[in-house]
Amino acid sequence: MNIILFEQWPENNRISRSDHRGAHIVKVLRLGVGDQFTLGLVNGEWGVATIHAIEDDVVAFHYEKRGDSQPLHPVTLLVAQVRPICMKRILREAVSLGVEQILITGADTAERSYASAKLWSTGEFRAYLLNGAMQSGQTSVPSCSLFPSLDALLDSPHPWKSRILLDNVLDGGPLSQAQGIESPVVLAIGPERGWSERERSLFLKHGFMPHSLGERVLRTETACSAATAILLGRLGYI
Repeated sequence: MNIILFEQWPENNRISRSDHRGAHIVKVLRLGVGDQFTLGLVNGEWGVATIHAIEDDVVAFHYEKRGDSQPLHPVTLLVAQVRPICMKRILREAVSLGVEQILITGADTAERSYASAKLWSTGEFRAYLLNGAMQSGQTSVPSCSLFPSLDALLDSPHPWKSRILLDNVLDGGPLSQAQGIESPVVLAIGPERGWSERERSLFLKHGFMPHSLGERVLRTETACSAATAILLGRLGYI
């Protein structure tokens, strides 16, 4: 963790040691009285916390504000449902890279059970979004929305100026050489078995331009990180 984030500010500037963040400060970072760590509020301010006491059950600190949340990059990652263990990595890495929005959709070739996994039904996914933000050292956390199908997702209004479909079947040239990309932009990446022909036609109907990462077939989580990084580079953000 390069920043410790909270949805609500710790009451009286005290963090319970039973909280995973308190445990991380003491057991992983091995901080003691007088040591400092970066602390922030989700989508809010951040600053430096100085530990003034470590008791049996709490870490108590003084706090000095250093700044406010930074804007996320105007990029939407649209990704089809994959196995929960893979989706956890996708969420974490997408947040680390600074995308503004994550849209998760069912797909013709995806397992239907993925959409009802406890990652979504219990709200567990939120922890992976926060984990990605803490890795990045930033307080900004993107929105994350679920759609039952690509049809339902694309039928909703969206403000995207550029729409990119990552696909190995349609011939659109390498993503690294894509021209005329304007933000806000959406990047669509398919499930483990790829998009169906019906879905490819649907993307084209909605103005998506196909591109690829070359001839190699990548895992969805690998494609998400690689393609997002390339796109952010093309836009001048990294």
